[in-house]
Amino acid sequence: MTAAEDPAASPGSPAQAADSEASASEVRKVLAAAVTELGGQDRPGQIEMAEAVTASLETGEHLLAQAGTGTGKSLAYLVPALLHQDRVVIATATLALQHQLVERDIPALIEAAEHVLEQTPAYAVLKGRSNYACLHRIREGVPDDQGALVEVPVGSIGSEVVELRAWAEEQIQSNGPGDKDHAPRHTDQAWRAVSVTHRECLGALRCPFGAECFAEAAKEKAAQADLIVTNHSLLAIDAIEGIPMIPEYDAVVIDEAHELISRITQAATDELSVPEIDRAARRAARHVRETETDPASRLAEAGDSLRDAIAATPPGRVDTASEQLQDALALVRDSARAVVTAFPKDSDQTPDPALQQAKGAVQEIAKVAERMAVFSEADVLWVAERDASRGGNQLCVAPLQVREPIREKLLGAKTVVFTSATLKLGGDFDAVAGSFGLGPAGTEPTWRGLDVGSPFDYGKQAILYVAAHLPRPGRDGLSPEAIDEITALVEAAEGRTLGLFSSRRAAEAAAAEVRDRLGHLTILAQGEAQLAELQRQFVSDPHTCLFGTLGLWQGLDVPGDTCQLVIIDRIPFPRPDDPLMSARARAADKEGRNGFMSVSATHAALLLAQGTGRLIRTTSDRGVVALLDERIASARYGSFLTASLPPMWRTTDRATVLKALKRLAGSAG
Repeated sequence: MTAAEDPAASPGSPAQAADSEASASEVRKVLAAAVTELGGQDRPGQIEMAEAVTASLETGEHLLAQAGTGTGKSLAYLVPALLHQDRVVIATATLALQHQLVERDIPALIEAAEHVLEQTPAYAVLKGRSNYACLHRIREGVPDDQGALVEVPVGSIGSEVVELRAWAEEQIQSNGPGDKDHAPRHTDQAWRAVSVTHRECLGALRCPFGAECFAEAAKEKAAQADLIVTNHSLLAIDAIEGIPMIPEYDAVVIDEAHELISRITQAATDELSVPEIDRAARRAARHVRETETDPASRLAEAGDSLRDAIAATPPGRVDTASEQLQDALALVRDSARAVVTAFPKDSDQTPDPALQQAKGAVQEIAKVAERMAVFSEADVLWVAERDASRGGNQLCVAPLQVREPIREKLLGAKTVVFTSATLKLGGDFDAVAGSFGLGPAGTEPTWRGLDVGSPFDYGKQAILYVAAHLPRPGRDGLSPEAIDEITALVEAAEGRTLGLFSSRRAAEAAAAEVRDRLGHLTILAQGEAQLAELQRQFVSDPHTCLFGTLGLWQGLDVPGDTCQLVIIDRIPFPRPDDPLMSARARAADKEGRNGFMSVSATHAALLLAQGTGRLIRTTSDRGVVALLDERIASARYGSFLTASLPPMWRTTDRATVLKALKRLAGSAG
């Protein structure tokens, strides 16, 4: 009987109200136990969010829940997810949050809820295949460019590979996950020597080590789990691209949802380079049947044609492809298809890994070349500049927009809870909801927005200083006046500064100048060491500054006196020559929307909110966010940007800010 046929199940009926109240009571009980287990305390908004998530899972209405840092949003969605009768997927953008959920929050929650739950829920972590060590590659060797299986030579990378191989065997003995995040320190190149992509994999049934396979074990565990933790990219591949990666589930909670669009776009972006085609042709030559057409050589020749076509195409977005580029892409596509056809059939009894990987590489080239050769209006094609040492320029293709695929293939099939500290831009949820494929309130699919606030008193804890007296930022880097301003602010704060810059050049220039002028302070610049090491140095000495670019805008968590000043050199609009963002802005204009506001300003607002969010991480933090771009005060779009930021006390008075920083530095000691 459907809900419409059963009066007791009709929305708003006494029976349903009683059920909802019972589940809400259960959520509050489990949440309180979990908070106690984790040694915490009740946080403002946490119960409100937990009850909203519960209602969303019960009714199927999508939810956008903004929860500021310190709200405890992880538990607020984990409790309803574990109590939900069907499987729920949790998707995160960063490994740090994934690690926190799996290693701390979920185990503590399950332990705390044992006396409430009828049975202990099972949970699992699921990642892409290349995130797991491959036992076949480890035990049988690594294919070289010709497809022969060879041992990795001993050296800096070779020693890492040897260590990774030993670690993988230990993981087998200890029943470990065998994934990249639990491996010893290593470079990406070393990890590629012990892992495979899904195209290179022989398959569990054909691989002699399939019974021990880490990736297959993870899939099997996920199939038995009530709660699956994964990442945005894998969710996109499963739900949007339609490649089965995740066991059937009822609902998904997308944490760090402000990054979802970029992660889905990254997952759907393809690249095609001439060196890649050359390598695939060399591998294929060892396996394809010898014929008069010599398909492997023809693929290499097609790569040469593409090289000439790329050289003749200016870097940037390709709005209208030249006949030369069209012909070259069609030639690569057809040549790759011919090679695939010429490959011999692999034996099920004695699978050939070198053949499998050679075939996978050519199939990938055929797929990408075909996508590019279509020149679909749904895609954006561009020439990306690369150094000659890396093979020269290459072609890239990405979806023009992802809101329709999200709407049709995810929102139309599952209940989705989006949550982040940054979902309201310009004062409401409309901009972000629209990017997810959700329409205005009252339209299908239905959704609601919820802002549970923050435990921080931004008006008393933080100052937003707009340096309105500085000249408007130009394209030539930091002005002398901006350098003077940065130096004065850093000196007043006695270090304790996180500098967020719009370009690597600006960050390096600021670091060099401040080092020269304030030699008693330590100035670190992104790129001088691994980010984890830079963060360690930054935290260990308060008289230190860390200057960097986009990698520091999001996810860097440095509470306390370490960071009392965040400097942002300019409003982080996308570059005018960014091929994808400029194409999206132009498309918005064609649709009758304001391309600048819906794309560029929204992008900037999101990054500004994330950047300013680096300052206040606990209820005891104090400090200043200094924005060295007067446009936020003078331009028409300034009110949209400021409405996207935490409600800090605002000023343009330089003297007041310098006094505040000196006072904070003095109290910090």
